[in-house]
Amino acid sequence: MNDLGDTFELTYKRLDTESIVNTVKDDGAGAIATFIGTTRNSFQGKSVTRLTYEAYTTLCMKSFEKIAWAARELPSQSKTTHTILSASPAGGDRLSKVAIHHRLGECPVGEASIVIAVSSPHRREAFEACEFILEEVKKKSQIWKREWYAEEGSDKNDAASWKENFPRVAKDGA
Repeated sequence: MNDLGDTFELTYKRLDTESIVNTVKDDGAGAIATFIGTTRNSFQGKSVTRLTYEAYTTLCMKSFEKIAWAARELPSQSKTTHTILSASPAGGDRLSKVAIHHRLGECPVGEASIVIAVSSPHRREAFEACEFILEEVKKKSQIWKREWYAEEGSDKNDAASWKENFPRVAKDGA
């Protein structure tokens, strides 16, 4: 936990969504937005059996903290009066608390691999921050994902491929 009450975790254990959400509860927050990323059972026509995640733990935890701080610095996209009143510079009261928890090791189909929870005085900021955090974690965190497939006749240990968390978009036809 940092000085702002944010929590960050990498764990080999199953993610407990309710306890993660409880870490961001705050009496001054009128909203809690969450994102729960789960392992799906298919990808581009292939049957997925599980995902496995690896991380450079020390660096990843630092990136989680930087991402949470950046979320606090976001200007609100909302045009409503309450947003103008709640926005403040330098990590002010725009967000109450942030939690970023990611599973490592094996993550079976249907189970959560990432849980992001954000509390805020107002819902718009919580939603915006939650989405921003997810995209930044995918782009900037030192986590690697391997997708395992159930392919007939193949060695179960070889039927897998490493995936980028944030696919790169080719520029100028490259």
